[in-house]
Amino acid sequence: MEEKTSQLFEDAHSEFIKRSFKPAEELYTKFIRSCLQSRECEAGMLAKAYNDRGQIKYLRVDFHEAIEDYTSAIEADSQFEIPFYNRGLIHYRLGFFNDAKRDFQQALKLNPDFEDAKVSLQQTLLDQQQKINRGY
Repeated sequence: MEEKTSQLFEDAHSEFIKRSFKPAEELYTKFIRSCLQSRECEAGMLAKAYNDRGQIKYLRVDFHEAIEDYTSAIEADSQFEIPFYNRGLIHYRLGFFNDAKRDFQQALKLNPDFEDAKVSLQQTLLDQQQKINRGY
């Protein structure tokens, strides 16, 4: 991978850690574009870039765009449990319990010790049951 491309990722991650989300999002977007053009990026880095950019969109309450980024992260690296969990949280918040359940279960299949995913799955199952009990 070109040094310039990996530097974009490092810079984006650095801005993300500092919670400078606008520059981080722009840098992640440049990194992703560069990866897709060169086709020489490591799958894990590409997945992390999509996931982190999805987090920025999530914080902005751009749920549909965040879901797209989490899905792209999963397509880049299907063994990365975090975007499954993150996508599950949005599905849960939107009331799509079956989708949320599927995402949390996949996150746990990849990492059985993922405590937040366990808690979120339990909450999803409870809320889904309550919805059924109320008749809608």
